[in-house]
Amino acid sequence: MGLSLCFFNVLIRMLSKLVVLVLFHLAVAKFVYSLQQFSCREEESSALLQFKKSFIIDKSASSYDGAYPKVSAWKLGGGGNSSCCSWDGVECDEKTGHVIGLDLSSSYLYGSIHSNSSLFRLVHLQRLNLSDNNFNYSQIPSSIRNFPNLTQLDLSASVFAGQVPSEVSQLSKLTSLNLCCNLETSSSEGLLKLQPSDMRSLVHNLTSLEILQLSFVSISSTVPESLANLTFLTFLALKECDLVGEFPVRIFNLPNLKSLSVKYNQDLTGYFPEFNRSSPLVLLKVAFTGFYGIIPSSIEKLNLLQELDVAQCNFSEGLVPSALGNLRQLTYLDVAANKFVGSIPDSLANLTKLTVCRINSNPLTGPIPSWLGNFTKLIYLDLSFNSLNGSIPTSFSNLLNLELLYLHGNRLSGVVKLEMFQKLQNLYELQLNWNNLEFVTESKITNPTVQQFTVLSLSACNIREFPSFLRYQTNLERLDLSRNKLHGQVPKWMWNISTETLVYMDISENFLSDQLPFFLPWVNLLCLRLSSNMFHGPVPIPPPSMLEYRVPENNFSGEISPLLCHMSSLRYLDLSKNNLSGTLPQCLGNFSDGLILLLLRRNSFHGIVPQSYSNRSSLRMIDVSHNQLQGRLPRSLANCLMLEYLVLSNNQFSDAFPIWLGTLPELKLLAMRQNAFSGVIGNSRKNLDFPKLRIVDLSYNNFTGEIPSVFPDSTVNNSDYMHTDVTYNANDFLVIFSVDYSITIATKGLDLYYSKIQEEFASFDISSNKFEGQIPEFIGNLTELHSLNISNNILTGSIPSSLGKLTKLESLDLSRNKLSGLIPQQLTQLNFLGNLDVSHNNLTGRIPQGTQLTSFNSTSYEGNPGLCGDPLPRKCGDPEAPRQPSSLVEENDSGSAGTLELDWRFGLAGYGSGMVVGVVLADFVISSRHELYVKIVKKIRLKIWKR
Repeated sequence: MGLSLCFFNVLIRMLSKLVVLVLFHLAVAKFVYSLQQFSCREEESSALLQFKKSFIIDKSASSYDGAYPKVSAWKLGGGGNSSCCSWDGVECDEKTGHVIGLDLSSSYLYGSIHSNSSLFRLVHLQRLNLSDNNFNYSQIPSSIRNFPNLTQLDLSASVFAGQVPSEVSQLSKLTSLNLCCNLETSSSEGLLKLQPSDMRSLVHNLTSLEILQLSFVSISSTVPESLANLTFLTFLALKECDLVGEFPVRIFNLPNLKSLSVKYNQDLTGYFPEFNRSSPLVLLKVAFTGFYGIIPSSIEKLNLLQELDVAQCNFSEGLVPSALGNLRQLTYLDVAANKFVGSIPDSLANLTKLTVCRINSNPLTGPIPSWLGNFTKLIYLDLSFNSLNGSIPTSFSNLLNLELLYLHGNRLSGVVKLEMFQKLQNLYELQLNWNNLEFVTESKITNPTVQQFTVLSLSACNIREFPSFLRYQTNLERLDLSRNKLHGQVPKWMWNISTETLVYMDISENFLSDQLPFFLPWVNLLCLRLSSNMFHGPVPIPPPSMLEYRVPENNFSGEISPLLCHMSSLRYLDLSKNNLSGTLPQCLGNFSDGLILLLLRRNSFHGIVPQSYSNRSSLRMIDVSHNQLQGRLPRSLANCLMLEYLVLSNNQFSDAFPIWLGTLPELKLLAMRQNAFSGVIGNSRKNLDFPKLRIVDLSYNNFTGEIPSVFPDSTVNNSDYMHTDVTYNANDFLVIFSVDYSITIATKGLDLYYSKIQEEFASFDISSNKFEGQIPEFIGNLTELHSLNISNNILTGSIPSSLGKLTKLESLDLSRNKLSGLIPQQLTQLNFLGNLDVSHNNLTGRIPQGTQLTSFNSTSYEGNPGLCGDPLPRKCGDPEAPRQPSSLVEENDSGSAGTLELDWRFGLAGYGSGMVVGVVLADFVISSRHELYVKIVKKIRLKIWKR
């Protein structure tokens, strides 16, 4: 028994050792296997390292906050980092060791990538992510076809450019394709293009797609109908792809589609189908497209929908659909810029999960519902640019998570106290401007921990003094206090608020009178508007970063400091209507690369204008009128190829007419009034000079010779107003505004100021010069003219009957010349003529009767002793008297314009008295038309002989 037990114990010990030995070998084998498993192929390690060396690390290449250089630690050698399978961003197959995944997103990579890149030797790749880097406008290499097993491809936001290669459509195993957001850094325009045929091939071949993200890829075609066959699709984004035609309605019913966005395709149309409850849609965005029709009531069946964006479409006029109130899962609602009318429906009170609510830019009326105060999850509320009235609900003080509140551009009224918003500690953007509100604060706030804003727009809020809480604002980026009732001096503390952050400040159109600090303290200021106050002293000098500087209609005096030359980034400079003097800094011409508007009118500047303008000039508007500028115009102005508006009036320029400006392709308005320009104006070269010129004012100069053919003769079918758009980015805030063109036009001795000018308006004014000769016939072909003033010259001959073809003419001034003959009957065709002046000429005969020509004041015809008929007191005798026979019409004259209407009874009376005939003919004929005098005498002699 003891022996058996001993044997058993020995056996147990031997078995234990055997088990330990077996387990040890298994562990060793597993370890060896694991080493083999994660040891990547040498050729793939080499390919990865070579790929790493083709780029540099540049932190500006990635925008994601969590970006870091993943490839920095890639290297061969001892230690646990020798296998590429353990490298950051690299994934290997557990069995073969082949690299099957590469994620280098947000890795600070900068450089170019080509088809011969070592990357394309990793032929076993299944997942590739290179997003959020900068590949420096490289084209997506056609070698992408080397990855036939690829299921996920992400090349988004990495500055790829050019055509998307057709080889992408050969990657038939793809389930996710993301080419989004490859943008030009300066303009945010898409860099990639996809041929329509390649788009169709892509949709046809990649039948396993679940995610298709092509936003900002220019496709410029219709959406393929076959896209509705991608039954696995869960995510479809085609934002800003230049899509056209009608969106296939079947796509809305894809069985797995959760997210659909086709925003910002303005030429894409479509409509919503009847939705069903089985739809998995969570996100639906069709904003800024041509979608039309109605939002169907069946939209309430999308019970999973969380985001709905239909802003700026063409949905039919009607009420905001009450069915939206049944989408109780909605967190994002945007129905802005449609044609919805009526009030905000109470059914929307059910949407208590909303975090974003934009119902702006509709003609909605009625009060703001108080139940909005129950939307305690709201972060962003925009009700701007409607016609909402009443007061701001006090329940808004319950919106404790609110960060952005936009109520501007309505008809809201009542008193608004700052205390209403002080509980909203997350609120950092508040816009109440352009209402009838009265914004009030405590007269003195001494709490330095007061709520901090980044955007505060309180324009036209009846504010009478600078709100004291502003003195404690340290993070303001935009402040608008314009069009209020601020008066007196600016508090000293205003010059110390948010000195590091403020980029936009507008205190224009108040009643402020103060001398401002010469150096403004805001180091990052981009826009400053001080217009229409009573500021005095020297013009303050803003920081060099300034983009927009407007100080017109003040009492600033002195010279422009040369320190202004440091503002080389300027887009808009307006110093108009001040008391500034001295010479203009020549550096203003050097600004022309970026400067769009240069407005210096109504000051006392003297000397010459800036002489140097770059051929990269961005100038579109120059106005230096009403100064004392002298000398010749710089020929470098011809480099300003974008120039549309040039006003030089009321100065002392002395030069010949700048015919060389005719090469400017965009010039629409040229005003040179009241200077000392002189000489003969040469005829323009047809189809070359002044191709878009619409308004010309050369009046009150010393031009001589015949009337030139520098006329506004281009045809424009556009009822918009002439303007210049200015756009710039102020710290991620897009500033967009228009500056309307204006002009003063002389009519019947009066200067009429046009604050806006329609694009189709055309005017020609060469009055008060020394032009001579006849009115050229080609003027009758300038059918776009609305105003023609050639008064106060030395013009002779008759009024061309072809002027009757100027059917758009509203004002015609031919006064104070030496014109003769009849007023053409064809002028009665000018149905829009509101002003006519032919006074102080040698016109004769009857004023055409029974038309609007007789409705003008008699002063329009005075100074023409030979004229008769209404509205003149002198009558023409028998109204039935026959007109002059056609034989007396001069052969080379057209119509009645060249005839001289004589009363033959008066002529025959001269038969008995040669003295009478001689005197009458001398007075009325000889001085102007000698050849016609000879013909008349011959006719009279023939009639005497016959008798």
